[in-house]
Amino acid sequence: MPRPVIALDWGTTRARAFLIGEDGAVLDRKIADQGIQSVPSGGFPAAFEAIAGDFRRARPDAAIVLAGMVGSRNGWVEAPYVACPASVEQIASAGITVALGEGTTVTILPGLSSDEGAFDVMRGEETLIVGLGLDDGIACLPGTHSKWARLEGGRITGFASFMTGEIYGLLRQHSILARLAEEPGEGDATEGARRGFAGAARPGGLLSAAFAARTEVLAGRMSGGAVGPYLSALLVGQEIAGARALYGEPGTVHLVADGALAESYGQAFDATGLSYTLTTPEAAFIAGIKRLAGGLAA
Repeated sequence: MPRPVIALDWGTTRARAFLIGEDGAVLDRKIADQGIQSVPSGGFPAAFEAIAGDFRRARPDAAIVLAGMVGSRNGWVEAPYVACPASVEQIASAGITVALGEGTTVTILPGLSSDEGAFDVMRGEETLIVGLGLDDGIACLPGTHSKWARLEGGRITGFASFMTGEIYGLLRQHSILARLAEEPGEGDATEGARRGFAGAARPGGLLSAAFAARTEVLAGRMSGGAVGPYLSALLVGQEIAGARALYGEPGTVHLVADGALAESYGQAFDATGLSYTLTTPEAAFIAGIKRLAGGLAA
């Protein structure tokens, strides 16, 4: 990466901006609540200026690389998906160049698509997966729509999405299970997680095990404060079971997460006997941008 880079992970509700020096070190960073949904039509140059204009003034020689939902059809310019299997070079070469003004251009990275019986897409996560630097392995990126990706020979050969976070919110807030739920008290998180992981391992599947979040409370065998942790552990356990069904025993899972998600998935991997490595999303994004920016320069 011979030039400095201004990199944005620009999502639906938030943008994370980084100024990366020639040596690959992060010189500055900024988080802004200016996701693409808040940008009016034609407003992306002004939004970029508000988010990272000071980076540009500090390093006018920097390349500018944007990843995430900014490349969706609701973003600045739609960057078509690259079909798996996809290499680092293929992802970088499919970037779309747009004018920022005064002779400056911006590269918007594409997302990925996968079709292994069901069509699937991602935008932004591919940069984090690239940042892991794997030749072969399985990556897990938890979230509202968690992604599990398979890498072979340095290429992302396929992936699958799981609506784990979204389903948790629906069950916890808008289902009959929410009526007995309470804020977790002392010991509730541990007890709920233990019961949830056990529920994920029982025959009968998610639809049966989810109802136990109600009946166990009615029977006096689980507190209302354990309902949320129970559902979280149950859904994560089901997600892991689904990923195993798709990809077999992964050996070591390469987890990209921090905070509560890192803790939750770490507990789930321990409970299901899977070994894992942990990389923060920021570290994976920075490493991925370095690799992809190098491909752009080539």
